Amino acid sequence: MLKTSVIFGTRPEAIKLAPVVLALRRAAVFDTRVCVTAQHRQMLDQALDAFGLAPDTDLDLMRNNQTLGALTARAVEALDRYLAQEKPALVIAQGDTTTVLCAALAAFYNRIPLAHVEAGLRTGSLEAPWPEEANRVIASRLATLHFAPTEGARRNLLQEGTPPQNVFVTGNTAIDALLLALEKIKAHPPEIPGLPPLTAAAWDGAPVVLITGHRRENFGPAFESVCQACAELGTRFPHAQFVYPVHLNPNVREPVMRILGGGGGSARGNMHLIAPLPYLSFVALMNRATLILTDSGGVQEEAPSLGKPVLVLRESTERPEAVAAGTAKLVGASRELIVRETARLLTDPAHYQSMARVHNPYGDGQAAGRIVAACKAFLERRTG
Repeated sequence: MLKTSVIFGTRPEAIKLAPVVLALRRAAVFDTRVCVTAQHRQMLDQALDAFGLAPDTDLDLMRNNQTLGALTARAVEALDRYLAQEKPALVIAQGDTTTVLCAALAAFYNRIPLAHVEAGLRTGSLEAPWPEEANRVIASRLATLHFAPTEGARRNLLQEGTPPQNVFVTGNTAIDALLLALEKIKAHPPEIPGLPPLTAAAWDGAPVVLITGHRRENFGPAFESVCQACAELGTRFPHAQFVYPVHLNPNVREPVMRILGGGGGSARGNMHLIAPLPYLSFVALMNRATLILTDSGGVQEEAPSLGKPVLVLRESTERPEAVAAGTAKLVGASRELIVRETARLLTDPAHYQSMARVHNPYGDGQAAGRIVAACKAFLERRTG
């Protein structure tokens, strides 16, 4: 048996690695263990539940108000002990979180090869996104196998000197997860407390603007500008419905509740501030939405498959393919630009249709199978 450890700690990692774990467990040659750091406790557990997964090892490292330094120190130490005891032949981690950085370091210290899923994403600035750009650059330097979601990501890795034979263009596992989720919600449509059923007739067919935001580099004045833009849009378009699942981070909740919720609730009838959603409910909400305002990387990948225009609340993106395809547009935290571009999508049908083309540059939903095949070939070569 080829022993592998899949390590993750946040909801996005769980979503994107769930198809890989399921594919590994379907392949008879693998003995696959799942280890979670629980960097995000509640939101991680929601994602695991969506795919019927439970960790074999739960390090439970989340602490209230933890600093990145404290989390990193505890995670490296805990993962070092875990890998020394578990002794897998391969560690698999995903993305650009503190967990993937620590998994890469711990694997390196234990001389265990690392397979990096969603490798090669770059903005070229260590400040944006912060600290994710640094996390993924370091993880790439320590990884052996690099699973790039796109040709652009592959080119980034090759330009950094990564051996070509170690880079595989697989597509993004986010699309694998999305297709699995769509099957589940079609069979069992989820209910979201505080919202009507997510049908086309909900709110009398009114347009729905979905908002998400959580990036650290936007905390402070930039995030307040985003909230002020949303408040202006809510007033300007009273028939439209604005739905914001508010992230648990206090740096997000305080300005959202103060500017959009009057201190604790909805300030107007068309602004719906709700709790963070389980993955399947969030996919159902994306599918109902007319357009999406977000600083999330994962949403930039998923929305094109659903035909939803995306306005990206960031100055740069490591996912330029959707921007190039015309399904996403960078608006940053500029109140004026957010209002202008959202208004255009809500009032100009031709412009809306030009961004709503169902075209996803991030893959065909078969990424997990390609990743598992490459891991199997690599481990079989190592073991002779």
